[in-house]
Amino acid sequence: MTPAKRRALFARLAAETPEPRTELVYASPFELLVAVILSAQATDKGVNIATARLFPVANTPAAILALGVDGLKSYVRTIGLYNAKAHNIIATCALLLERHGGEVPRDRTALEALPGVGRKTANVILNCVWGEPTMAVDTHIFRVANRTGLAPGSNVLQVEKGLLAAVPGEYMRHAHHWLILLGRYTCKARSPECWRCTVSGECGYRPKARAPVSGAGRASRA
Repeated sequence: MTPAKRRALFARLAAETPEPRTELVYASPFELLVAVILSAQATDKGVNIATARLFPVANTPAAILALGVDGLKSYVRTIGLYNAKAHNIIATCALLLERHGGEVPRDRTALEALPGVGRKTANVILNCVWGEPTMAVDTHIFRVANRTGLAPGSNVLQVEKGLLAAVPGEYMRHAHHWLILLGRYTCKARSPECWRCTVSGECGYRPKARAPVSGAGRASRA
């Protein structure tokens, strides 16, 4: 994808959604941290249902630590991999209290030292809480970056580095949200809805999917 097309792509996404936000519901950096840990291999909708029960009861490191692993599990058992996630969140709460005064650190190394927090989670926290121009590459962004030709790569880190180099500076803060939304709702894995895509003209994907024929269950291919 040429620099001109990359700029046009993000200009279109920005015009469509000027202030994109994560679909996870949170009211503090700590709540976001817990939600993102829970979101691995789970939907934002499912996480929001669980945290809507959890956060009114416990939404600080000390309060969740007081629940204990079993107590926390009772709130998050509807989420995939909840056993491991509950153990990680309890361990993270203990470290936040021990090393950071109960606050979420604004430092990648410190964030990635927390149980259950990897590079993607750290990028989400740094971007959503402090507005840092990071790129949290999930399955949606990985797919969109490769399918469109925006920043092809064979692994997550390659795509992250490619996007950091390719995205025009003025669009970096919101870029990962725009790409997630594009992949989640339009540039879907099995059935991309190219006929209604805002950036179809800039996208290098071929063949483009056509709108479904009336009465047909699936889109035909050009």
